Amino acid sequence: MIEKIEITQRFNFKRLNRHYECFTIDLVNKNAYYKISERGSGDKFVKENPLCDDTWVDILVDLRRKMTSEIYRLTDSKIDDFLHEFDNLRLFEDFESEKFSYFEKLELVYSCNVIIYSTDNYEEYSFKNNYPINWIRFGELLIRTFGFDVLHLNYQKHLATPLYYNIKKDGIYSDDKLNIKSIEFGHYQTYPYELPNPRLIINFERNTVDGYIEKKLSSSDEELILELLKKYHVYMWIFDEYHKKSNARDPDDLEGYDWYLEMVFENDVIWHIFGYNDYPDTYVHMAREVMDITGMDLMEINTIASGDLELFEKFGEELLD
Repeated sequence: MIEKIEITQRFNFKRLNRHYECFTIDLVNKNAYYKISERGSGDKFVKENPLCDDTWVDILVDLRRKMTSEIYRLTDSKIDDFLHEFDNLRLFEDFESEKFSYFEKLELVYSCNVIIYSTDNYEEYSFKNNYPINWIRFGELLIRTFGFDVLHLNYQKHLATPLYYNIKKDGIYSDDKLNIKSIEFGHYQTYPYELPNPRLIINFERNTVDGYIEKKLSSSDEELILELLKKYHVYMWIFDEYHKKSNARDPDDLEGYDWYLEMVFENDVIWHIFGYNDYPDTYVHMAREVMDITGMDLMEINTIASGDLELFEKFGEELLD
């Protein structure tokens, strides 16, 4: 018999703006509650450059404010209904977990860990992209049971993940391909500590490029940028198949450089990846072409150790062939 369910969710927005939360459903003691932690409370965040898209700010602030110390009481009949519906979902039947840790060299906008405690044992399930088939139905069950959106399905619609979107090599799709509104890229030193700042901000609606390059965005510029994103499978960087180097070897310099890339699409859908001294497998290939085009090492591959570069070349070629 299930006695307790713990749902830990992590939201990672750009420049160290994060939210962690753990919602516990204690069926033995007939209640549910958030485990409050300092990392997930409050409404402070690293402020934006005024030129940057700030779609994520309202999401982050609301996530933190909703995580209260309230205790949600459960009646016997509500517990029976919940367990009956949960069992019918077969939520994790034939489910394959993804690797999950509290420190990831490549962090995505969302990840989740679910632990189900039974009388005699427990089972743990983790995912970043491989959502359980009935995850949305589970979220709807939690809304009916507790009266609020525990899984934040409303905000999941603003995150470019496979839950609501089809991520392809040439873009992000709902029913149709989503138009891109902005791109922001930052790369900065971690020791001595440097506050994360954007190196490049591309706004497709204002037709501007700001940061290390400042210019009006021409139609040919836009076409070139979109072609580079497609050519090097950038939209796919969130998937584990593009993290082979990261999974194979730690970077030589653990106190080197961190970076982030955010893309915002129509309807304020956010795609995001954050790296700690590590990169997706086709990053170096794209960086070299960007250097050839601009004459500048905008993606700072000169900071990557030679041994790491060799592996990026190897794994990147396998994906691009």
